[in-house]
Amino acid sequence: MNKLIPVALCLLTTAGYAQNNAKKAIPFAEKQTDVMLKAIPAAIAASTKPNAVSPRTLSTTGELVMIPSKDWVSGFFPGELWYLYEYTHNNKWLTAAKAYTTNIEPEQFDKGTHDVGFKIYCSVGNGYRLTKDAHYKEVIIQAAKTLSTRFNPIVGCIKSWDNRKNWPFPVIIDNMMNLELLFEATKLSGDSTFRKIAVSHANTTMKNHFRPDYSSYHVIDYDPQTGAVLHKQTHQGYADSSAWARGQGWGLYGYTLCYRETRNKAYLQQAEAIAKFIFSHPNLPKDKVPYWDFNAPDIPNAPRDASAAALMASALYELSTYSSNGKQYKKTADDIMNSLSKHYQAKPGESKGFILLHSTGHKPANSEIDVPISYADYYYLEALLRQNRLANGQSVIAQ
Repeated sequence: MNKLIPVALCLLTTAGYAQNNAKKAIPFAEKQTDVMLKAIPAAIAASTKPNAVSPRTLSTTGELVMIPSKDWVSGFFPGELWYLYEYTHNNKWLTAAKAYTTNIEPEQFDKGTHDVGFKIYCSVGNGYRLTKDAHYKEVIIQAAKTLSTRFNPIVGCIKSWDNRKNWPFPVIIDNMMNLELLFEATKLSGDSTFRKIAVSHANTTMKNHFRPDYSSYHVIDYDPQTGAVLHKQTHQGYADSSAWARGQGWGLYGYTLCYRETRNKAYLQQAEAIAKFIFSHPNLPKDKVPYWDFNAPDIPNAPRDASAAALMASALYELSTYSSNGKQYKKTADDIMNSLSKHYQAKPGESKGFILLHSTGHKPANSEIDVPISYADYYYLEALLRQNRLANGQSVIAQ
């Protein structure tokens, strides 16, 4: 019996840490989001973009950058509001979440982008999960129908970008994140077509996107007539042969969710192999918040990417519940969250209400470098909720 006491104390300490982390971090996020909500009207009025509805980042002069619903990032802020409501049950956040989600709903019909999954599932998807509103259900199903029009059965994937002169059928690793919309649509509609498309995309991506060490290319370009791979390269990373940090996170998260939805062990093994690459990499900093690219030439002076760290932590919490390596995954996720909460948060009341600082959007384009970005805050809040659920003995994926 005495041998069990240290283990029990360890478990209690871990649970207490997670609960305390959420108890501190969520109120901070609420206060910051209040600041942002107050800043948004003036930012919309000053915006040069028509129909700006969601905050994305800060400009080089520190102003809040607002974006239209067509921007791939637009669904994250409504998702943050849903997460705040989920944790606090405060109707203030419910009202705000509904309002900002309504602004994103037209994207259910946008056939010109694979990002309909990001836009609709992060906003409307969370709204449906928490309210079971029948209207949200219909939006999700329609968005899945729209996304499915981009699927090429010869290639076996959903096309990512249109109108790319040098890429007839580009598929990016980010696209793994849009599969969750398809899996959900099959469950809501009973139409297995969506699920079959998601599985095909995951299998083809697993075959072609990854190197022997399980790092990922950013872009694979296919011949849409034959399905042959034409090019393997990067777009937002340092080089074609490098490991762009957020891209590694998209893969980790994507194959974890694919395992959840299918219980195909190949996806679990893929997620575990990606995690091994990331967290055993010699260029991963001690605080486990990665540089924007694992092969950036100016390490250790390269910009960090807090958004990649938050994304990875959220994925690890879920992966910890499926894998025999779960204890280590959870500890790593806790370490990341501790780093983000202690050293990457904005100062209270500053940064126009963003929660995390030090993310990197598109370094090769000199865009959004060392700034707050809404998707960093989204995955940070998601990770906090998952961490808290685990501490309370609940399922990491709330239904």
